[in-house]
Amino acid sequence: MNALTSDRPGWPRGLQTVQAPPRAGLRRRLLGAAAAAALWLAAWAGATLLDHHVDLANQAMLFVIASVMASIWLSAPAAFAFALACTLSFNWGFVPPRGSLAVDLERHAVLLTAMLVVSWLIAGLVARLRAQAAAARDAARWAARLQAVGEALRDSADPLQQAEPVAQALSELGRAPAALMLLRDEMPQADQPDAVWLHGELDADERAGLWLCLRQSQAFGPGTGRHGEQPAWYLPLRSRGASYGAALVRLLEPERATDSLRARAQALCDLLGVALQRAVLARQTESAHALAQTQGVRNAMLASISHDYRTPLAVILGAASSLQSQGERLSPAQRERLARQIVDEVEQLSRMTDNTLQLARLDAPGVTLRLDWESAEEIVGTALAHARRHGGERRVHARLEPGLPLLRCDALLLSQLLDNLIDNAFKYSSGPVELVVRLQNRLPGETGDPQIVLAVRDRGAGVAPAERHKVFEVFQRGDGANAARGVGVGLAVCRAIARAHGGELKLRARAHGGSSFELWLPVLPVPQQENA
Repeated sequence: MNALTSDRPGWPRGLQTVQAPPRAGLRRRLLGAAAAAALWLAAWAGATLLDHHVDLANQAMLFVIASVMASIWLSAPAAFAFALACTLSFNWGFVPPRGSLAVDLERHAVLLTAMLVVSWLIAGLVARLRAQAAAARDAARWAARLQAVGEALRDSADPLQQAEPVAQALSELGRAPAALMLLRDEMPQADQPDAVWLHGELDADERAGLWLCLRQSQAFGPGTGRHGEQPAWYLPLRSRGASYGAALVRLLEPERATDSLRARAQALCDLLGVALQRAVLARQTESAHALAQTQGVRNAMLASISHDYRTPLAVILGAASSLQSQGERLSPAQRERLARQIVDEVEQLSRMTDNTLQLARLDAPGVTLRLDWESAEEIVGTALAHARRHGGERRVHARLEPGLPLLRCDALLLSQLLDNLIDNAFKYSSGPVELVVRLQNRLPGETGDPQIVLAVRDRGAGVAPAERHKVFEVFQRGDGANAARGVGVGLAVCRAIARAHGGELKLRARAHGGSSFELWLPVLPVPQQENA
């Protein structure tokens, strides 16, 4: 019988039975028989040559030596039979009366008995040593297997990926397909199928047994003292007293299951249990770190908002109080100035509130944008109208390349991005601000889609090189005269909007002073039905 690969459902691919190939076993038996025959012939020939030259005891030693040497190649039963055959043949051929198995003298009987006993003792010792050597080799192979599985689990970021090698090793131990049940997260209150990950095919009873093993964190099956009538082992995947899964080790021959075999299976399960615990602790640590970071950002945002909202609220309260208490004694110009202060501060509050809320929304998982095909000219026109309405006498220069493609974007978000960039340029520069839109095609040898670049440029003091890497972080504000106004989330919101559209916001220092904040967006092909 050749080593076979089973096609049964749930049997790991490539799993081979532990029996040696029959042809190899037959070849070993034939070689052992040939060696034994050669040794017997050599002993017979040697005893014949020494006949009448040495006594019977010395002749008997030749057959004892042949028996000892043959036991190296023969199995224990065959070695015992060969020793008996050597003793009988020596009696028949050399012990008087020759040609029969009768023994005349008592000392000859003692010699034959001692010859047989010594041969059998040595054959038994050789068989025992051979079994111990085989067990040592098997233990070494198993230790190497455990080490390989342990290293694979240690180096794997996701232990679920290593479930297949562990299941295959358990299948080889039981010589039947094994199955695994691994917890996805914490232990559920009830047996919920979506709370575990299953490897291998299981019927309802086996699934219930795995849940019981997982919850009790105890092994049961043959030899465990619990549910010994079961034809398989149910072993917990343990680590530090807790279970993170359970394994079903089906046994081809349950009556031949041993404690050492179960100990090997449990060692494999514990390796996987340690890896699962490490993965759970890593997820918990990451979750706790993310929660602490979120809480820190939330606290910092609340502190910054409460601080930065005080100034415009104080201005609004002062102007409104003056209008209420002294409105009749104020000139029309004074009333106009106070009203303008209220409007400006309310707009500032509105801008800070919009930026803060937008940043929180874009940082939330699963955010969806209201995407549509928009014209770059219309988005820039909206931004120019806002900028000129709030920029006093300053002028914003816009320059757009002709024939720009449509953008797949959320127009309100892009308008807010440009408003923030222009307002930021007004804060940190006193000269005109440029708004440039151009198409950046692929360079020779580059891959990817062409991109459209929307750049807001100023001639201010610029950003120091040491500060450029953190200018887009939350609560970062520059040193300009108007830097104190604002929460410090405007550029962070701009970067979040850019990345939500699959683009990027970059800062480039200009050659003769100033900064250029550039929004790079991918240009996508317009579907024919929408383009029409």
